Amino acid sequence: MSTTGKPFLQIVRGDPTPEEIAALVAVLTARAQAHAAASTDGPAAPSRWADRSRLMRGPVSEGLRPRGPGAWRASAYPR
Repeated sequence: MSTTGKPFLQIVRGDPTPEEIAALVAVLTARAQAHAAASTDGPAAPSRWADRSRLMRGPVSEGLRPRGPGAWRASAYPR
C-alpha cells in the first residue's frame, strides 16, 4: 500500500495466484528501474536541430566537378 492508503496495484479481472502477482510486480519494478537508469546516464546528445554546425557552409566544390588540371574541360561534360 502507498502512503495515501490507496492500493498501488489493483487486479480488476481474473483470479491471479500470488506467484503471478509477484511476477507482475517484478516485471514492473525492473522496467521502472531500467527507465530511471536510462534517464540518468548523462546528458543526451543534442538534436540535429540544435546543432549549430549545420549552419556552416561546406566547401564550394563539394559534390561538384573534379578539381585540378583539366577540370575546366570536365565542367562542360554532362555527368
